[in-house]
Amino acid sequence: MSRAMVPSQQKLAEKLTILNDRGRGMLTRIYNIKKMSIYSPNKKKMLTKTDSKPAFLSDKSLDSVFKYLHKKFPNIDNHAGALQVINNIKQDVVKSLSLYYFTFVDIMDFKDHVVDLLTTIDACQVHMDVTLNYDLTVNYLNLISTYVSLMILMSRVEDRRVVLSLYNVAYEYLNASSDPSFPRLGQMVIDYDIPLRKLSEEFVPHSRVVVPALLSLHKIYPKRNLPADQMRATGMLSLLAEPLKIMNVPNTDMVQCEYLSLDSMEKWIIFSMMLCHTYLQEAQLWDLWKTALQSGYIVQLCRDEVLHIHSYINTFFESLKGHNLHKRITEVKDLQHQALQSSPAIHRERRKFLRSALKELALIFTDQPGLLGPKGLYVFQALAVARDEIHWLLRHFDNPPSKKHTVKLSQEDFVDRQLPELLFNMEELKSLLRKYNQVVQRYFVQYLAGYDAVLLNQLIQEITNDSNLAHCPEDESVILSSLYNTIAGLSVKQVEANEVFDFRGVRLDWFRLQAYTSVSRAGLVLRDHQDLGKHLNMIVFHTKLVDYLDELINETGDLSIYCFYHQIFEHQFKQCMEFPAQHRFSIVFPIICGHFMNATHELCPEERHSIGTTSVQYAHWFLKEMSDEVNQVITAICEEQCMLNYKLLPKHSAASILQSSNKHKKNKDKKKQVGPEEEKPGTESVRKNRENFTRMDKLHMALTELCYAINHCNVIQVWEHGFVPREFFIQHLETRFNKALVGMMMYNPDTSEIAKPSELLSSVKAIMSVLQGLENYVQIDIARVFNSVLPQQTQATDSFNGEKTITANYTNWYLEVLLRRVTVNIGQIVYSPNHKAFVTVATDNNSKENLYLAAEEYADLTELRALAELIGPYGMRYLGERLMGHVASQVDELKKLVIQNKEVLFNMRTSFDKPEVMRDLFRRLGTGPVKQQGNTKNQVSDVDSVLMRMTIIGILLSFRSLAQDALLDVLEDRIPFLMASVQDLQHFVPNMKDTKVVNEMASAAGLSCDIDPLLISALRSQKNVSQTKDNKGKGKVANESDYELACLLMVFVAVSIPTLAKKDVSVFKASLEGNLSNCHCLAKAVNQIAGALFTIHGPGDVSDRLQEFLALASSSLLRLGQSQEQEKETFKNRESVYILLDLIVQESPYLTMDLLESCFPYALLRNAYHTVYKASAVDI
Repeated sequence: MSRAMVPSQQKLAEKLTILNDRGRGMLTRIYNIKKMSIYSPNKKKMLTKTDSKPAFLSDKSLDSVFKYLHKKFPNIDNHAGALQVINNIKQDVVKSLSLYYFTFVDIMDFKDHVVDLLTTIDACQVHMDVTLNYDLTVNYLNLISTYVSLMILMSRVEDRRVVLSLYNVAYEYLNASSDPSFPRLGQMVIDYDIPLRKLSEEFVPHSRVVVPALLSLHKIYPKRNLPADQMRATGMLSLLAEPLKIMNVPNTDMVQCEYLSLDSMEKWIIFSMMLCHTYLQEAQLWDLWKTALQSGYIVQLCRDEVLHIHSYINTFFESLKGHNLHKRITEVKDLQHQALQSSPAIHRERRKFLRSALKELALIFTDQPGLLGPKGLYVFQALAVARDEIHWLLRHFDNPPSKKHTVKLSQEDFVDRQLPELLFNMEELKSLLRKYNQVVQRYFVQYLAGYDAVLLNQLIQEITNDSNLAHCPEDESVILSSLYNTIAGLSVKQVEANEVFDFRGVRLDWFRLQAYTSVSRAGLVLRDHQDLGKHLNMIVFHTKLVDYLDELINETGDLSIYCFYHQIFEHQFKQCMEFPAQHRFSIVFPIICGHFMNATHELCPEERHSIGTTSVQYAHWFLKEMSDEVNQVITAICEEQCMLNYKLLPKHSAASILQSSNKHKKNKDKKKQVGPEEEKPGTESVRKNRENFTRMDKLHMALTELCYAINHCNVIQVWEHGFVPREFFIQHLETRFNKALVGMMMYNPDTSEIAKPSELLSSVKAIMSVLQGLENYVQIDIARVFNSVLPQQTQATDSFNGEKTITANYTNWYLEVLLRRVTVNIGQIVYSPNHKAFVTVATDNNSKENLYLAAEEYADLTELRALAELIGPYGMRYLGERLMGHVASQVDELKKLVIQNKEVLFNMRTSFDKPEVMRDLFRRLGTGPVKQQGNTKNQVSDVDSVLMRMTIIGILLSFRSLAQDALLDVLEDRIPFLMASVQDLQHFVPNMKDTKVVNEMASAAGLSCDIDPLLISALRSQKNVSQTKDNKGKGKVANESDYELACLLMVFVAVSIPTLAKKDVSVFKASLEGNLSNCHCLAKAVNQIAGALFTIHGPGDVSDRLQEFLALASSSLLRLGQSQEQEKETFKNRESVYILLDLIVQESPYLTMDLLESCFPYALLRNAYHTVYKASAVDI
């Protein structure tokens, strides 16, 4: 006696839930195995990922074994001689192929469970209706489509026979018996070589349940699969179509069907009707079949694995002999033609409609987020429809039809340049739901407790009072009571207290109740109480909006499919960046990367890392490209602004001044053609028509759109990584700004060309002005960018790439180009204290090489102020250190000269009051060692060498002084109060240990010191180097010898000064307040070098040593006045040299005019000034 099945004991709901999840996992595993195919018998080679492929599979000696296994499968003789080679690698084979083998074993187990469940459902005579028992029907149809997809995908793994046979042979060699699962596994592989043939046989008894389930779709599918015109006409997805009902909940009795995936429904229809093709004679099923096949020609199996469905169906129908399916084959071909001809245009228009519809929804919900409560269903409908359209586009664009079809497809239907806008609006709707999730929660908690619970109670009472129902079964009664009690006890206070809701039990109970009440002979038949079923479907949807919102968003709007369409993903992004109107939507691409992990499954953990890495790499690349694009636009705007700023430079006003002055003169030649007037700055802003876009308008528009994208979201979460778009942008902006600063110098080491500091400063200010305007577009702290980049330009190298900075380039140019030309080309560039600049003097001797370099355009106080503003105190200090390094090297050479003439200089120091002795000693000094061998014309005496090197030092120190004055002007303007404190410290701190620190601080601030601290530091470091060298060889040099050398150096300079009077270039120019040979710079050199050397080496007797120098120099110069008439002609610039003695005293903090007058008659100085100024006046 057979016993009736008890529905509650079959656990249909639980089995459907578990098997659907397991089926998705199996699809993921078999997909990965197919993508990592090992051996293809058709292509005769190993395939794909070498890093995951076992080494033995690359062994060509095993090719014959693979062929044998493929041919003999599944009946393989393990003792065959051809397989003995596997015995040597059996452990490697078992270890490496176990994952592949047991995946197929799991598929076999899954198949067994599916077949068993489907048979149980048939035996229970379950009634399926998607509008009534939604969860039961959807899970049932999903299981069928998953099962069919899995078996088709398994049949497409070309190496399945080789893998399974190879593993089994190795397993038998290892364990002396074959794997227990292999016989059934082999039979399954053989049976499902043509999967649909076997599946159609299996589904003959299942059709009694499948067909009613499909027929229930007739109420939904046609309404969902509408062309864009009908969607627009019916007001689909429009909140404004019925403004009076905008606060009402949508009136529908099948709420969960409203956002059911169209792709899923089409797969259910196509796969089920392929297996139950005998039912195509029914009109409703034929309509569903026809509409689904007209909608497209590609059906998804798993991810990017697809079927060209019409060809696949025809191949299957043709293999069924004796069924007389010629008519069906013809119909499928006609449907394929119609799909190729019309579906691309239909879906293109549908995407256009969705763009405007989703944009409208996003704007309304942004303005009135409270509407997300009553109208939240619209969001999920919109997301589901848009998601389906994107999936359709991806799989059809990536899989064009075969060339044998005569229909020519238009690429415009597949290349959607405005697709980023649709993607962006999808993400905008999802972000609004997440942002206002508490609004949604509050609304539906009140709705569940205040309406749903009341109506459910009424329906339960109706069931209890139903005369046709003897009594409500206990299981059903308990579930209904539990559902009511759960939702009736909800309160808004739970939302306010941030209580975590969990209604999974409610939803599973309703799923169970559907299974209990949908079988035949059920105590409570759901078909007879449709109001109860539809209301419970509504309640389930409302509970999902309270505790299942994120999962519901992923269910309807997941775009992880892009992970498997890399090329299309990249192409769409590049297309977006090329289309300015879509720039603001570009941020959606890195956001989509955050979806990729939704494609993973716990049954295939090995792919998590690769998919996660892919998502992170793409997100990084997208943000980098976006940042680069913004920076390119900013660079273009900066270039335009710099050009406009360049036109405003003072040098360009000369033409306008000249033109205005010529207007007041009479034009003698009236017939003479006058050229067109140059365009004046500001004319670019004059507009006759606002509609005419200039290049700057377009650039600012592009900047606005791109910055909108950068500023759209704070953080993008991608696989446990947080990407901050603004940080990406700032980093790239800093790098670009840093390069731009150096690039604007236009420094060319080969030609020694460089931009003027004032022009560079003007350009930098223009760029900074543009960058400051960025704060109007994107929420960034541009001061942070300036504070990061500009201080680095005050160092020798930057921290970005270790490249040279503005400081390094300008320091190198001033020292190696400008000052070298000043010292080498004597008489061409003169330091003028009057002009506070180095001035190029036009003489007949100027070479063409130096004519283009006007020194006053680079080395006057204005340009050095600009330089100080650019590189700041740190940069100026670096310039000073490099400059003092050159001074120290010259001092080192001077010491060598002193050592060579030490004896003569010692005698001259003690005999300065004996004219005859001094004359003889000077003759000996003047004919010292020759510095340049082999060329007698260029022989330089020690006297000339000393003067030349001291002059070079003087030039360098004069430039240093000029730079310090410029720095002081800038700092007094920028930080006046701080500078006042520094000046007070310098003035009032007594001469103690702290004096050194104060002087260094004062020098760094641009204040003048009696002795430059940088010079002392440079000379001291040189002394340490010299002592180190001496310690290795000759022994330590005593401080007394250094002091003696310093004294003799002063003697050498003092007795050499009169020889300057012999040189033509020593003439003093009153207009410049300097000598053409720059020998007036000796005044600064003598005082600074004496002060530094005697501070380092001596007991601090700088004043005494300079008085000794003054006595020697004055006595030597006085002897010039006592010379013979012939010698007077030789010393023709004697007056100019007299003035040098006065300059030395004026420059010195240690010497006074009283001391000078005691050594040198002031009358001579007065006559000298009178003579040189009179001569200068004659020259003018």
